Amino acid sequence: MQYYEDVVIGATRETGRYTFSEDAIIRFASQFDPQPFHIDPEAAKHSNFGGLIASGWHTAATVMRLIVDSAIDLEASLGSPGFDDLAWIKPVRPDDTIRARLCCTEKTPSKSRPGIGSGRFLVEVFNQRDELVMKFTSIGLMRFRDPQLQQG
Repeated sequence: MQYYEDVVIGATRETGRYTFSEDAIIRFASQFDPQPFHIDPEAAKHSNFGGLIASGWHTAATVMRLIVDSAIDLEASLGSPGFDDLAWIKPVRPDDTIRARLCCTEKTPSKSRPGIGSGRFLVEVFNQRDELVMKFTSIGLMRFRDPQLQQG
């Protein structure tokens, strides 16, 4: 279990991996982001991307799943009030495999809610060629293991 006390500023964690299929890209985008370069392989060839790409929101949702599966302690997590600085740097294409690296950049105990703290995490997403494809800063709320030890 990784509670607030266990999070170390500067420490990194890696997630598992996910490979995007053409079918999954088209299915997601057909429902949530139906732009031609996400849903029509032939039209995508004539776009500025030169081929089919995953919706950035598909990439972001997949990264969230990877984080939940391998980097969030479900007992200690209290969700997130948001994120900052989301950037889609390179397109994710069919057969690309992504993974994420999280690095805690700061953490702060709550002044108004005993037993709760927040952490800011730089999330960098890489493809199978170790190219940075997406990044953002996530804010995570988490429980203290022992609220009596909370220092302000």
